Amino acid sequence: MNHLESFREVHTFLFDVDGVLTNSQLLVLENGKLVRQLNKRDLLALKTAVAQEYRIAILSSSRSDGIREQLEGLGITDLYLGVDDKLEAYEELVDIYDLDEEGILYMGDDWPDYKSMRRAGMPVCPKDAIPEIIKISKYISPLAGGQGCVRDVIEKVLRLHYNWMTP
Repeated sequence: MNHLESFREVHTFLFDVDGVLTNSQLLVLENGKLVRQLNKRDLLALKTAVAQEYRIAILSSSRSDGIREQLEGLGITDLYLGVDDKLEAYEELVDIYDLDEEGILYMGDDWPDYKSMRRAGMPVCPKDAIPEIIKISKYISPLAGGQGCVRDVIEKVLRLHYNWMTP
């Protein structure tokens, strides 16, 4: 089976924030606030997936009100921000929605994502993930975190399901 076919079973997307939706660098302002940059193409893909009724959840140790506001504005309601244990959040989502784990795509980039990614049927990562995450991923996006890797995987799934935009 080619790697594209392995995206066919995906019904749920789980994404980390720092290193996936944003790059790994954080700008610290004088007041101590952190500034993160989101990719507009990633945001369009997320909005499109929400409109096509795919389940999307965000699991992050970050507690950014700005990120929360942006993602809620796209229609994403399952926001687990400020979580210390991503596996616990993952298991809660599986239980709440009675999810078939084989259909879960989880994109992470670092150690806090490792245990959840091992459970997901489709663990994926951006090209700049740590080696241990790359090793367990079924697909490594050619794009880095914050540089369109989220769009890359969402578009693959939606195209396979004939739910992506057409000219």
